[in-house]
Amino acid sequence: MSHNVAIDGPAGAGKSTIAKQIARRLGYIYVDTGAMYRAMAYYLIQNQVDAADQEAIAAACQHADISICYQDGEQVVLLNGENVNAYLRTEAVGNMASVSSVVPEVRKKLVELQQKLARETDVVMDGRDIGTVVLPDADVKVYLTASVETRAKRRFLELQEKGEPADLAKIAADIEDRDYRDMHRDISPLRQAEDATLVDSSDMTIDQVVERILELCR
Repeated sequence: MSHNVAIDGPAGAGKSTIAKQIARRLGYIYVDTGAMYRAMAYYLIQNQVDAADQEAIAAACQHADISICYQDGEQVVLLNGENVNAYLRTEAVGNMASVSSVVPEVRKKLVELQQKLARETDVVMDGRDIGTVVLPDADVKVYLTASVETRAKRRFLELQEKGEPADLAKIAADIEDRDYRDMHRDISPLRQAEDATLVDSSDMTIDQVVERILELCR
């Protein structure tokens, strides 16, 4: 029987960074569900689908085949056979992902793939509704969060390091807007599962968060 670790939380909480380290330490497969939704968003943008047209999104998503594999130890997200890792972390893709992820057809397609992966192998999976919807029977559930100010500053520094333009106030406003959308959507809203452990990383280092979650796993 496979073992599953579910890590949920809002945008910018460090879920992906933490989940990757947990997976490596445990020898599990890391499944970045957010990257799968971002790949779908990238597909929609590339095909000029209007973010406000849910019917168009529902129709278009049927033609996107999204899978995850590992190449030289790195997780690669494949969109219709093409490695799209380089395009997934832009602000435009992030905003489209937040909008398109509420469309039932998009969620249904991706959840089925995620559940199949979890049945077949030991996984660490992060996202918005892993512990509540995707893997409700996960062995360990964590709700990882941090203050809006902390998350905005992290994103600001990340963009600066890449040499991209960054406006701290706008980033914070975008995070608040995304939090509201994620928490108030009709389908699988972001919330802490009743049996999940809350971990607030605002005043914690990455190593401290990793150790806290490994304690839960042990």
